[in-house]
Amino acid sequence: MTKDKSPEKTGIPSLEALMERLRAPDGCPWDKEQTMQSLTPFIIEEAYEVVSAIDSGDMDHIREELGDLLFQVIFVSQLAKEEGRFTLSDVIAGSHEKMVRRHPHVFGESNADTSEAVLKQWAEIKKAEKKGLGKSEGYLSGIPEVLPALLRAHKISQKASKAGFDWQSVEEVLDKLDEETGEFKEAVKSRTAADMEEELGDMLFTMVNIGRFLQVNPEDALRRTISKFISRFHHVERSLIQKGGDLSTAEMSEMERLWQEAKASEKKNAKTGG
Repeated sequence: MTKDKSPEKTGIPSLEALMERLRAPDGCPWDKEQTMQSLTPFIIEEAYEVVSAIDSGDMDHIREELGDLLFQVIFVSQLAKEEGRFTLSDVIAGSHEKMVRRHPHVFGESNADTSEAVLKQWAEIKKAEKKGLGKSEGYLSGIPEVLPALLRAHKISQKASKAGFDWQSVEEVLDKLDEETGEFKEAVKSRTAADMEEELGDMLFTMVNIGRFLQVNPEDALRRTISKFISRFHHVERSLIQKGGDLSTAEMSEMERLWQEAKASEKKNAKTGG
């Protein structure tokens, strides 16, 4: 039996047609089984793969990962369409209307000449929208709980700052970090798990605020440090294997030497642009 040809691969309508074909009675068994809930981890994963691709600077990779993320939007919209809830066109129209509404300095009569003014106006419009919908959430509500903890902490502290609840300078936050570090050391001495967890959390939250003052996103900073750690660790691993050894038998001193070797190589490449 000859398989149906795939839909034409041009524009968003082609992706919609492809998704409908995959969900058809004689379509893909896996795709037909999916629900919005089952797709949630894939949506998160694809979003992070886009971020990873952007970090790599590889434009072909970015293009590919954006396509994968877009397909998840198509997929969820198809499920909603089958349930009679909304369509992809509704999603696009809603996004368009929201962006016009939240940019009155471009499409309306208001003025916002700086990024700070734009963000303040955005927050005020968003708050008014929620009030109009009858939502009586607290000021810090609305930040998704599914966000990674560091990113959520950054957004929460940023929002609290806009309300005037903030330190005056980064030096004050650094002093707060010294205070929290002292409390954490005392908790470690007590060996009480709950106290250590609480004080470690306070330290991390304070460090998030230091990053905010310095305009450094802690999630980005930690993600890049993790990538750097993996790269250096792989250098150690490869070097040991090349010498006929492995991680399980190597001395810590040798691994540290190779680690410093990888670190020096990174700095050299950074200077030369290699």
